[in-house]
Amino acid sequence: MHFLCSPEQLAEGHSRGFTVGETALFAVRRAGKVYLYRNRCPHRGIALNWEPDQFLDDSASLISCGRHGALFLIESGECVAGPCEGEQLTALECREDAQGIWLIR
Repeated sequence: MHFLCSPEQLAEGHSRGFTVGETALFAVRRAGKVYLYRNRCPHRGIALNWEPDQFLDDSASLISCGRHGALFLIESGECVAGPCEGEQLTALECREDAQGIWLIR
């Protein structure tokens, strides 16, 4: 397992980016649960965010690609609007406990 951050460093309805080795990833907390994805848009294979830790749309209800506006469901990573509709983000396994949020390898 790889430590990402403490639980309080990822607030409800927010996202945060990380780099583990050569892999860029990001986490989103929604309804108390943490979802972890590889930071790579299926449309062009580029990072989703323009700004650090900014992976959500204005309503914080969908993951948004800042490059071309594709929108993804937080719970599944499925693209529901944009040029990669029907494709999905690569989900990564994570765990949260009192000490932190962990990437499981």
